[in-house]
Amino acid sequence: MHILMIDDESEFLELMQQRFEKRNIAITTFTSGLKALDLLKKEEFDAVVLDVKMPEIDGLELLKRIKVLKPDLPVVVLSGHAGVNTALSAVETGAADYIMKPVAINDLIFRLNEIIKH
Repeated sequence: MHILMIDDESEFLELMQQRFEKRNIAITTFTSGLKALDLLKKEEFDAVVLDVKMPEIDGLELLKRIKVLKPDLPVVVLSGHAGVNTALSAVETGAADYIMKPVAINDLIFRLNEIIKH
């Protein structure tokens, strides 16, 4: 499994990278949604995990662009601030799942495995 994770909080990404790698799961992280989008044009991933609130490009806008570029790529949206409306918007835009932060690593990996299988 190779995951692309995008979040503007570098400390969160570092923690996730350590936890994924400890479980032998390949992960590439970006604090920039636009740079991550450029990489998606060149590399293949099994799933994307992205945050909703980011300064450069909103997570929902990034989700739309990912779905245009790779419609079948599963995207999980994470948020520490959003409410029901944001969750609905994410799912309507094509998110495979919506998870509130803080997220337990085992729960996130389980959900990613389930999403990738289907």
